[in-house]
Amino acid sequence: MSSWKLSGFAPKPVIQAALLAHDASEEWDFDIVVSGREVAEDRPQDWVIEAWYPKKPTKAQQTEIAALFDGDAPPFAVEKLPDEDWLTLSQQGVEPIRAGRFYVHTPEFEPEADAENLCVPASQAFGTGQHETTAGCLVMLDAMKRQGIAARNIADIGTGTGLLAFAALRLWPRALATASDIDAVCAGVVAHNAELNAVPMGARRGELTMVVADGMQDPLLQARGPYDLLIANILAGPLVELAPDFGREVTPGGHVLLAGLLTEQEPRVRRAYRKAGFRLASRLVNGDWSILWLRKRTPR
Repeated sequence: MSSWKLSGFAPKPVIQAALLAHDASEEWDFDIVVSGREVAEDRPQDWVIEAWYPKKPTKAQQTEIAALFDGDAPPFAVEKLPDEDWLTLSQQGVEPIRAGRFYVHTPEFEPEADAENLCVPASQAFGTGQHETTAGCLVMLDAMKRQGIAARNIADIGTGTGLLAFAALRLWPRALATASDIDAVCAGVVAHNAELNAVPMGARRGELTMVVADGMQDPLLQARGPYDLLIANILAGPLVELAPDFGREVTPGGHVLLAGLLTEQEPRVRRAYRKAGFRLASRLVNGDWSILWLRKRTPR
């Protein structure tokens, strides 16, 4: 499936300010993914903002992106991505990572004997583990387990490749587990990756149920709740929108693991979850990204 990408280059503070403006916008269509990143590891102050569209972005859509820069927008390039799987091509040759007890690798690499191995090939869905947010979530899940958290009913919202759901089932193999994503292509990706990692698909304990859903608005997701662990590695804007739903769907004393937010976006996300009844249990900063472990308050 072809798509289009808009990109613009600017210093890190300029891009991050635009991302904060995007995060604060209440009118934004969050089906249009906008993200920022450094251009290269050896150029940490040079960033690019990127937005993905199913069709060529209109002048009005380009103006929407430019408006995030408060009159200081960089020139934008618009390109049609090739019909082949561009994300797969971009992820070929990625190096394995070690995150907590987990070793995440593509099929080209051998597993490690002293680790929980997870094999995730480059695919149409984001999430092979190399991004700071995904790696940070793996580290935080490992920390939860080491601190004695017992998760019996788990949901991974915005699962992508299924990686974080697989990791959770490795840590809590008798849990009920549900993975969801708004992108229908993820259903096949998760099923394929589950087979690669010997994760059984199904509705019983120790098995993974996959749902195509927008947030928590799905009858099966709601029927399988409430959850004692919700994982969401998505974007700051949707995380804020989902806070009331997560507050309703997490048991008292239960946990949420949130990622996909820049450190500058953390205060807004934490305020939303504080209103929804959560308090901070732990946080991890990985690069420019915050990973938050929050616990639902119990009634007194």
